[in-house]
Amino acid sequence: MVTQLINKGFPVKTYQKDTFVYSPGMQPRAVYFIKTGEIRMVTVSAEGKEFIQGVFKAGQYFGEPALLVNKPYLAYTIASKTSEIVIVNKSDFLKLLKENFAFNMELIQILSNRLFYKSMMLEELANEKAEHRLLTLINYLTTDLPVGHTLDITRQQLADMTGLRVETVIREIKLMDQKKLIQLNKGKIVKK
Repeated sequence: MVTQLINKGFPVKTYQKDTFVYSPGMQPRAVYFIKTGEIRMVTVSAEGKEFIQGVFKAGQYFGEPALLVNKPYLAYTIASKTSEIVIVNKSDFLKLLKENFAFNMELIQILSNRLFYKSMMLEELANEKAEHRLLTLINYLTTDLPVGHTLDITRQQLADMTGLRVETVIREIKLMDQKKLIQLNKGKIVKK
């Protein structure tokens, strides 16, 4: 989809690492398709602690829920690394949905997956056991990975996604490996 949008003349903007794409309270005006790089969506507590709502990589897009319901953004989106993003304004995005049934169905599936993830994480955050929280998240994140491939996520990101401290995540990952609940290869989580 990204290549098709570029070929149609949609602008590509580069965001340097740690640059905000949008912030809470801003009115949505576009949907953002990632050509290269990585964007994290976070909410920040009053103490300044980030809680990662999602991580978006090349080929994915973000910003469409707020745009579709015409509500201000609720989270920050921040470039985790230098990223090239194709910006599609609201009227062009709606036209794309109207004219492309396959894209329409893809969007419904993506939004459904995100809703499922949010529901799952709400339930997990209510569970006090760190091991259970982490194992559920790891299983979810490795669902689409082929067996033997590593999960490209840091311990800090796991902590930010589960509301745990990074020290707790490090300790629990080691314990889960010892219990054979997960598999590690050179410190990276591997899908079994």
